[in-house]
Amino acid sequence: MKKIRKILIANRGEIAVRIINAANEWGIATAAVYSDTDRVAMHVRLADEVYRLEKKENEPYLDIDAIIGAAKKAEVDAIHPGYGFLSENHRFAKAVEEAGLIFIGPPANAIKMMGDKLIAKDTAIRERVPVIPGFLIEEEITPEMKNKAAEIGYPLLIKARAGGGGKGMRVVWEPDLLEENIGRAVSEAREAFGDGSVFVEKYIQNPRHIEFQILADQHGNIVHLFERECSVQRRHQKVIEEAPSVVLDESLRRQMGEAAVKLARACGYINAGTVEFMVDSGKNYYFLEVNTRLQVEHPVTEFITGLDLVKEQIRIAEGQPLGFTQDDLTMNGHAIELRIYAEDPRNNFLPDTGDLNVYRPPKGPGIRVDDGYEEGMEIPMEYDPLIGKMIVHAQNRTEAIARMKRAIRQFHLSGVKNTLDFGLIVMENEEFATGRYDTGFVNRNREKITLKSAAEPEAVLAAILGTDILTGKENLKTIHRNTSGSKWRHRLND
Repeated sequence: MKKIRKILIANRGEIAVRIINAANEWGIATAAVYSDTDRVAMHVRLADEVYRLEKKENEPYLDIDAIIGAAKKAEVDAIHPGYGFLSENHRFAKAVEEAGLIFIGPPANAIKMMGDKLIAKDTAIRERVPVIPGFLIEEEITPEMKNKAAEIGYPLLIKARAGGGGKGMRVVWEPDLLEENIGRAVSEAREAFGDGSVFVEKYIQNPRHIEFQILADQHGNIVHLFERECSVQRRHQKVIEEAPSVVLDESLRRQMGEAAVKLARACGYINAGTVEFMVDSGKNYYFLEVNTRLQVEHPVTEFITGLDLVKEQIRIAEGQPLGFTQDDLTMNGHAIELRIYAEDPRNNFLPDTGDLNVYRPPKGPGIRVDDGYEEGMEIPMEYDPLIGKMIVHAQNRTEAIARMKRAIRQFHLSGVKNTLDFGLIVMENEEFATGRYDTGFVNRNREKITLKSAAEPEAVLAAILGTDILTGKENLKTIHRNTSGSKWRHRLND
């Protein structure tokens, strides 16, 4: 076992802040890397040391040599990749290991094995875990493949062999559209991941998207930390998650959890990961993929289990055994997470940029906000529009929904369009409240999402100003109207 004394975080935004906070609580020093866009970012300010990444041909946070170089300069013991960027890049994990550093994540061979959807699917079949019927296309579709597609039956789902996030993913409803959509999916996949091969699978219409969190140490101990329901999605990307899922009974939860552990063991998995499944209306489950990293939605699992997953990742990377068994783990209450994106739900979730003129998260018991921004900071166009995540926890699902409603109403945010109002629409929707929703939820409720209007930024700011005046606060030094639009801007005292 090797004690980790300093970590370099190869990421940005709220996940970088999250890792810094966990490390600080354990007395572990942190080093951060940053792009020119992020020179005043929160993670840069909070880290003990910072190292600028020069922009070359590619995105700085994808420059393996530069990140390894920064790690060596900082004389760190380990690198945490966070999520996104290089977190599921087996070449990066291998480079970290070859540099004599600890990679806080799974081994490079496990990332490579589970990152390849064909190998992952073959592993699931070998382990007798149910999979969705389908086949792989590496270049062009052949007549035999068209026949195989007809045998599977329409509609079909085309998805990239490498990567995720909805890129290279298309639904085909009839045979005449198959070849055209495969061509487009191949092009998208090649551009996004450098690999144009795609899967053609039976499209399970409006399933539940349920994933199991796993932890595996270096001593052969593997457990699952129960499930997360991730079915509220837009463009195949998650927006709201909760734990536990209302659709699983104890028998199905046990079966799926055991399947997740079996897959992790089959690929020699170590550290934190997530095994994702589709569950159809008949409660049949199918293996989807393995995410070989910490998930964006990990806080809901932390709330119901009482564990800190980042700290568990560090413990495992140091070589320590898990401090608990599967039988020791229990679920406590219910948790819901809302991803707060700088996006306009009324315009097909189109990303927005600008300054956070007002940014005041709610407070109170059972409310957690993980973010990487503060009031007055800019949401840049160069990166994912995720501002932060708001997570609530309560004794049961009904109380958790009520708490999320209250938290959304008390979250004062203006300057960029965002998904807070969307979150309130979901919480107040009967389909969601009764737990009878699935991945088609957003499309079915698109009209309600579009027609529901948010409070104007001016009204939000006026309410806050009124409160400040009534309470005698004088923290607003200057306030002026932005003549280029309808947004208000203000500057706090230095």
